[in-house]
Amino acid sequence: MAVVQISCTPIGEGTGGISKYVAGCLKLVEKSGLKYQLTPMGTILEGDLDAIFSLVQQMHESPFNAGAQRVSTLIKIDDRRDKEHTMESKLRSVANQLGN
Repeated sequence: MAVVQISCTPIGEGTGGISKYVAGCLKLVEKSGLKYQLTPMGTILEGDLDAIFSLVQQMHESPFNAGAQRVSTLIKIDDRRDKEHTMESKLRSVANQLGN
């Protein structure tokens, strides 16, 4: 199972606010059925890597479909296959190191 962080940012839209574009991407995430977590700096996806890649492409296109002329998409992939690997297990591992 992969854990992927994605941030799709329209560039040069003038207003500075991008929440409408984020909302458009998040609608696609919700429709996908993948587990996710929205953060202030991006969205974290969890699931099968092929399903995530398909969703990433849709998310990248979403701001263009909403009128953006340029989009910068940042993707970070953590794909571990030797043991349980979820958003929760990653947080639990750090908490254990802190003695929590």
